[in-house]
Amino acid sequence: QVQLVESGGGLVQAGGSLRLSCAASGSIFSINAMGWYRQAPGKQRELVASIGSGGRTNYADSVKGRFTISRDNAKNTVYLQMNSLKPEDTAVYVCNAEIITHALRLYWGQGTQVTVSS
Repeated sequence: QVQLVESGGGLVQAGGSLRLSCAASGSIFSINAMGWYRQAPGKQRELVASIGSGGRTNYADSVKGRFTISRDNAKNTVYLQMNSLKPEDTAVYVCNAEIITHALRLYWGQGTQVTVSS
């Protein structure tokens, strides 16, 4: 069984920083793309950032210049460094990963709450 476990969420004041981590564990052969999504109350889930196996990154316009996604392939972990946080960044942040075990499948974590106070 493959699991994705997020950590690092919490409450922070506007302008502050948080670093999210998402570690994949289980019978993993390899991992392709990894990403972070978020969902605020009453809103649809949206892509925040993604990173390919080779390190190519993609960001939502709303977080460009403030958030940085990275990965440690040796640890099967993806990170999201969030700086200059705004109240509108408040959401549940969920990671996902395209993982090959005996087949390729998209896995999701359970999510971690990020709350930014004004």
